[in-house]
Amino acid sequence: MRLFAAVLPPEDVTAALAAEVAALRKLPGVDGLRWTGRPGWHLTLAFYGEVDDDLVPDLSARLERAAHRTAPFELALRGGGQFGHGRALWAGAEGDLTTLRLLADRAESAGRKAGVEMGEHRRYKPHLTVARGREAFDVRPYVETLDGFTSRTWTVTGLALVRSNLPRSGVPGEQPRYETVARSPLGASG
Repeated sequence: MRLFAAVLPPEDVTAALAAEVAALRKLPGVDGLRWTGRPGWHLTLAFYGEVDDDLVPDLSARLERAAHRTAPFELALRGGGQFGHGRALWAGAEGDLTTLRLLADRAESAGRKAGVEMGEHRRYKPHLTVARGREAFDVRPYVETLDGFTSRTWTVTGLALVRSNLPRSGVPGEQPRYETVARSPLGASG
């Protein structure tokens, strides 16, 4: 199954971001982007890709231990940016980014120790993807609009192991479906 570890923002935080994205979708050129669906909004900690079913119990246990060793922390969504010359438009994060990065490192390490092929390590950049482009796209007006966005601050109390079910129908605009496989409380929050 296709898996990743993530922080899932609370409903009211994604609702605030959804209002901002609605404004973005009124800007010129929106047809050049594929907008991600609100049910799938998350801050990826570690992407595992296709994971053998046999490895999932060990991965889940290792993520639980990683979460237990990490104290709850404050986070908010703020601003935005892009990857790959407009191939991905995202909302950023602010707050205790040191602990968020530590949790991401621990989630990546959990995957490696469970036998998941993780590929090359990259420095963690906290982001929540709101749109993707198939080719380079000038998203500067979108990033400038997101610059003024800040959600409320919330306390991150857990991480989720999420299964990604990619679209198979071929219907334009179909979104991946996400299913939480396991939740692990952080530190003293569980």
